[in-house]
Amino acid sequence: YRRTYVGSMPGRIINGLKTVGVNNPVFLLDEVDKLGKSLQGDPAAALLEVLDPEQNHSFTDHYLNVAFDLSQVLFIATANTTATIPPALLDRMEIIQVPGYTQEEKIEIAHRHLIPKQLEQHGLTPQQIQIPQVTTLDIITRYTREAGVRSLDRKLGAICRAVAVKVAEGQHKETKPERVEMGEGEDCKEHVTEDAKPESISDADDLALPPEMPILIDFHALKDILGPPMYEMEVSERLSQPGVAIGLAWTPLGGEIMFVEASRMDGEGQLTLTGQLGDVMKESAHLAISWLRSNAKRYQLTNASGSFDLLDNTDIHLHFPAGAVTKDGPSAGVTIVTCLASLFSGRLVCSDVAMTGEITLRGLVLPVGGIKDKVLAAHRAGLKRIIIPQRNEKDLEEIAVNVRQDLTFVMASCLDEVLNAAFDGGFAVKPRVERLNSKL
Repeated sequence: YRRTYVGSMPGRIINGLKTVGVNNPVFLLDEVDKLGKSLQGDPAAALLEVLDPEQNHSFTDHYLNVAFDLSQVLFIATANTTATIPPALLDRMEIIQVPGYTQEEKIEIAHRHLIPKQLEQHGLTPQQIQIPQVTTLDIITRYTREAGVRSLDRKLGAICRAVAVKVAEGQHKETKPERVEMGEGEDCKEHVTEDAKPESISDADDLALPPEMPILIDFHALKDILGPPMYEMEVSERLSQPGVAIGLAWTPLGGEIMFVEASRMDGEGQLTLTGQLGDVMKESAHLAISWLRSNAKRYQLTNASGSFDLLDNTDIHLHFPAGAVTKDGPSAGVTIVTCLASLFSGRLVCSDVAMTGEITLRGLVLPVGGIKDKVLAAHRAGLKRIIIPQRNEKDLEEIAVNVRQDLTFVMASCLDEVLNAAFDGGFAVKPRVERLNSKL
């Protein structure tokens, strides 16, 4: 605000510089992708001058009304997605992609940092609760879906609260032991109810330890505290009929496996797409069906009437489950082709195979992004083989060695290689018969 306003003061940037007392501090702009306009103005427009190295050497605060040099200040912005950041503002930033944690990294973070923090906050000690790494893995895979560890931290907090209640109940019972009079000739002994049999306590200040201490958190305890698992892997059940394939998708929360389902019926040759698809994904579906129609004779693919024209009196419906989630991008191209090839050939896609890659009308497989997160999603789902574009082979160096050892990667440069890897025994191609023209 200008100094003429009542209660005016310098802006946040000048106030921050005044607080630290130096002209080269680090400013953290958290969640910059959630900037919103209001009647007071547009923060994104104000940041254009602040983040531009050609202009911020003479930044003017309305309160001071004096130019200030911000060229020595380091600005670090964080965002979950770049899609909602204005392009002009994004152009002034250097983008550093930070991938999500692997399962092994989450387990280490939980046992080194999250669990000790939750124990301290709830007044517990390691002698009162034990959370094995197997249990932590169950929480990660069955109760959370995230790239970070925020939900994992909340689940561990819920477990510690439940254990703290049990500990408090055990202490309450021990403070009031039940006395039972024995028969004649026997000394009067002090007994405690079976629910709270205390161990010997040397120091009165020590916490009481009921017999169930330390409380071991296993899968049954998880079910009692956190409820039934929120996420289950159903890969084998979903691939029990032709016309289903597994793709790999990237989301702001990390990688995910994505099922593609197809069915055909009598109709007028229409292609129906459902599942909240973006324009790019719709174009990939049309591209896939066009490539299959042009190669139907080569792969001996026919519709229900035996015609090589796959859309002749036939309608095709492609569905991408999780219909409430918006999906877009070209990386589902190879999955759509494999799904349709399975539908028209009547063969099942291998249940341990997932794939990603963009396609062209000539049948080439082009590189895509988010390979690390996609591979980790396939590894979490228990898949064994992953088909990726040949030009994405360099991205596998970012993946941990133990994850790479559990998986088999198929590098594909064309759709022929994709189909041969996706089906047991390969995908037969009808040999071309060479015709000899007689010159007689």
